[in-house]
Amino acid sequence: MRLVAILVLALLLGTCTQPLNRLEQVEREGVLRVVTRNAPTTYYIGSEGPVGPEYDLARGFAEFLGVELEIYTVDSLSQVLPEVISGRAHLAAAGLTVTPARQQEVAFGPVYRRVTQQLVYRRGSWRPRELDQVVGGRLEVVAGSSYVDTLEALRLTLPGLTWLEHPTAETQELLAQVADGAIDYTIADSTAVLVNRYFHPDIRVALDLSEPQPIAWAFRRGDDRSLIERAEAFFAAASADGTIAEVMDRYYGHTDRFDYVGTRTFLRHVEDRLPRYQAWFQEAAAEHGFDWRLIAALAYQESHWNPAAVSPTGVRGLMMLTRDTAGAMGVEDRNDPEQSIRGGTAYLRRVIGKIPERIPEPDRTWMALAGYNIGFGHLEDARRITEGRGLDPDRWAHVRDSLPLLTQERWYKGTRFGYARGWEPVRYVDNIRRYYEILGWITADPRAPQLAGRSAPGAEKTTE
Repeated sequence: MRLVAILVLALLLGTCTQPLNRLEQVEREGVLRVVTRNAPTTYYIGSEGPVGPEYDLARGFAEFLGVELEIYTVDSLSQVLPEVISGRAHLAAAGLTVTPARQQEVAFGPVYRRVTQQLVYRRGSWRPRELDQVVGGRLEVVAGSSYVDTLEALRLTLPGLTWLEHPTAETQELLAQVADGAIDYTIADSTAVLVNRYFHPDIRVALDLSEPQPIAWAFRRGDDRSLIERAEAFFAAASADGTIAEVMDRYYGHTDRFDYVGTRTFLRHVEDRLPRYQAWFQEAAAEHGFDWRLIAALAYQESHWNPAAVSPTGVRGLMMLTRDTAGAMGVEDRNDPEQSIRGGTAYLRRVIGKIPERIPEPDRTWMALAGYNIGFGHLEDARRITEGRGLDPDRWAHVRDSLPLLTQERWYKGTRFGYARGWEPVRYVDNIRRYYEILGWITADPRAPQLAGRSAPGAEKTTE
């Protein structure tokens, strides 16, 4: 009997297996669960599905692991970390600043971005030059944010400093309240300020409250670092191949070129001019497979939605078509706004058709817009220069840097089409991106960056 008992025990022990680590659990389930926030600097639903810098990176990580992405939002920042701590989410990709207090609750992955905390006030009101000048004003911040930790530390030397912690508002809502004059001040990360000033051009930075601080994903604490180690490998690869730089350029690449007067004028024209032409933008865009907001942004850059616009070189109409282009697109009257919109949209589709299909979105669209402005030949010259500089001619950020070189003889003399005012398409595309972004937020909160030929994500699961 004793021998039998020993054999049975050995058999039972032999069938026992070690518990799966977190990486193995994700791989077995086939799903990576990510918690985030609904904000322009993290994740939002565009016209064709989920987008945003955190979403793009999380989707890339899921593909790196060979699993599907299940991403969902919570109502407030204070609810993000509990989702990770409880294990309901495998990680939080929510633009989280790494702070000592948070490191007591969660483990952080590799740093992939840095931001500065900034005190924000309303243009036209009195600007505080020192933090003690804020005392007595209405200062509100997001509850559970790193801003609270910063204020707590600052109050040690400034006892009179007071603030309100808003339990449900996100940063963009408080920035809107500052712009409207409902509150005097708030604190926001520098990237949030860059993005939101296009929607609220009256917000201004009074002063920086911190040195650049690291942003990273949050994971559950413990000895099991298997998932974190794979995240480290993913970010190392994404940094080396330029993926992270591409994502950052996609969402922030145009935000450092802010024009207050131009933005205010644009917002006014959205109200008093856009409604006259919106239906035509929508019809033409649908016919050629574009987001209508992109076509509207292009038209605004061309003419400020003025159908009677005429340039010194003779291009005219809402889409500022040349006589030859109008003829090729079947436009009989360039001053007719509907004909102009249809002709310009058809021409943009033609230009995009010349861009190699291997170039991914949104780079393909930015290059097509540059070609629309400067001509496809000059765009190709810039791409060849880009390649000659050891950069990637299929990435807009690299081509963007090369276009201005077409003004320099040592660069353009070796090209097929020669000299061109290469800074113009750079500014042109930057402006369209800005208008497009604002239109997306105004017409379908949040932004709707559907681009030419971009299909809706199919493998990802999303939960709101």
